[in-house]
Amino acid sequence: MSERPLEGRAGLVTGAGKGIGAAVLEAVAARGARVVGMDVDQEALAATVGRATAAGGTASAAAGDVSRFGDVEAAAGACRDRYDRVDFVVANAGVGNYSLMSDGDPEAWRRLLEVNLLGAAYTVRAVLAEMKRRRSGDVVLMASIAGRESWVGEPIYIASKWGMVGLARSLREECAPHEVRVTVVEPTMVDTPLVRSTEDGRRELDEYPALSAADVARFVVLALEQPPGVSVGEIVLRAVGPEIA
Repeated sequence: MSERPLEGRAGLVTGAGKGIGAAVLEAVAARGARVVGMDVDQEALAATVGRATAAGGTASAAAGDVSRFGDVEAAAGACRDRYDRVDFVVANAGVGNYSLMSDGDPEAWRRLLEVNLLGAAYTVRAVLAEMKRRRSGDVVLMASIAGRESWVGEPIYIASKWGMVGLARSLREECAPHEVRVTVVEPTMVDTPLVRSTEDGRRELDEYPALSAADVARFVVLALEQPPGVSVGEIVLRAVGPEIA
């Protein structure tokens, strides 16, 4: 088997500056894909692209905000311009919010839904017509175990991830006749800068086992490397040990 099984393919990874997105970009580049990373944090994105290229991969950056459709269109266009095609997208960009419904900040909620849910929809919209015409392509949506389970403290985040899982399931029905594959990935807690950026996140990392970003990236690669005619529809990843109640 080739050590670079994604050779010749090109794609876009959003939220690629840090955490899961950075791990995914580096992993697919290491497997031979040519990849454009998108992120609002230009410095972090440049570092990710630098690591991928230093390791022998082909990667480039497209700064932008997934909550603006024009930015996502531009990033997808950059992939086409630089690498002649877009074979896959990984809609990973996301933000979190710890709050109760009774005391949360509505503006923070709006921003979360625009990034997590609309951002994923915009990412798909920017590439799907092309994939349908070619009758090939992969769409990977980075959801969460929060897209199938619920708890106190993150109601709008949970709503966004339930929305992503629903989006993936509907999208799969739309894409099946066109031979475009759709995968939704639903990990439990992942040790990322996003989680570590809040006091609640750091506390939970101290109390419960967590996956690494590289753990999640391996399964994104697994979905992308399936042979034609095989689609990995839904991946649930759990860290071994007690889970957050």
